[in-house]
Amino acid sequence: MPQTQVGQRSSLYRTAPVDSAGPDYVNAVVEVITGLCAPDLLEQLQKIEQAAGRLRPYRNAPRTLDLDILLFGAARIESSALTVPHPRMGQRAFVLHPLAEIAPGFVPADLLLDVSDQVTGRLEC
Repeated sequence: MPQTQVGQRSSLYRTAPVDSAGPDYVNAVVEVITGLCAPDLLEQLQKIEQAAGRLRPYRNAPRTLDLDILLFGAARIESSALTVPHPRMGQRAFVLHPLAEIAPGFVPADLLLDVSDQVTGRLEC
């Protein structure tokens, strides 16, 4: 990806689908350092998804790969294509656990408590 490098990477986590059906997902959070603006970063991420065979037949359809922008520095973005911070990240253990692993200051303990009923498991690789 142009002007972009990987920073920190979380462990991999196995979780059941949320608002969807199908087999468990494998989730992770990756910090990237980029010179791209948020819409251009999203475009690049969607190109990676498409190259991996991602289809979007309907909302929350099972998918081979789902790359989201959770945060973009301190930016707040609301457009038809992108909302940052990600609007549902605080409701999903599969986001909060790996995010807390690499950036604990971004995940308050009360949010982790709120999602404690959602089962996640760190994969040992």
